[in-house]
Amino acid sequence: MEATNKQSAFAIWISLISNIILTALKLIVGLLFNSQVLIADGVHNAGDVFASAAALISMVISKRPPDKDHPYGHGKAEVIGAGFIAIILVLAAVYMGYHSVMALMEPPHTATLLVLGTAAISLVWKQWLYIYTMRIGKKANSSGLIATAYDHLADVYASLAAVIGIALAMLGDHYNIQILKYGDPVAGIIVAYFVLKLAIHMGRSSIDVLMEKNIDEDRMEEIMQLVQSIPEVKRIDRIRAREHGHYMIVDVRVGIPAELSVQEGHDISRKIKQVIMDEVPNVEEVLIHLNPWYKDHKSAE
Repeated sequence: MEATNKQSAFAIWISLISNIILTALKLIVGLLFNSQVLIADGVHNAGDVFASAAALISMVISKRPPDKDHPYGHGKAEVIGAGFIAIILVLAAVYMGYHSVMALMEPPHTATLLVLGTAAISLVWKQWLYIYTMRIGKKANSSGLIATAYDHLADVYASLAAVIGIALAMLGDHYNIQILKYGDPVAGIIVAYFVLKLAIHMGRSSIDVLMEKNIDEDRMEEIMQLVQSIPEVKRIDRIRAREHGHYMIVDVRVGIPAELSVQEGHDISRKIKQVIMDEVPNVEEVLIHLNPWYKDHKSAE
């Protein structure tokens, strides 16, 4: 676990430093050569700097142990950080879309190899960051890291559209094809669409966790089968599970034979908790309520 936490922190720092470098590179080249898609992508990267910082802070908070004020832990700090990243992406998408549309109203600007090369460097760099960050994020089950990975994926879309748009603009300049000369701002509009779509997906995921939506049906079915595997469990009265950032909390209410002693009921509870925590990854807490079960199937809850 300690090694995973270190890998997560390292991945966030790599993302933060990379976003600072790419922001500076895109804005400088974009402003020098008046490339709307590169400027828009640079502004998007500037938002990524704040997003990476938010992910780093939220991840540090989420790793704190439970305390008196937060008995269930601080795991949702990462979810809040992911929601913040989604908001930044929405703002970036609106900014990119607006300025790209405005660029269509102006005479097209000349595209250059340096602008194309900058976009290509960003594409390769961000693709590597996406793969690396997503791998570590899934390994650590970190909402903040996975959100950061999706942020890198949005940059991959942006850089790919920029490369295509700038290349088309260069072809338009070379062969004097007027419509292709607007490849740069058109690419900016396409980028804005994909970034907005991704931001909405991330925002919904964060809201689902904050509203304590049940986990997916496959994992719920797995937990139910584990509970039913305990011989003394005669009936499952209720079962719920929710994400709490990088870990899960499970609530189980089961019926066991009424004639069992309190000690025996306690031992059954421990069995249920142990089998769930052993077999289901990332379960931090299992809350169990026992109901008396009678052969006539009546129970007193």
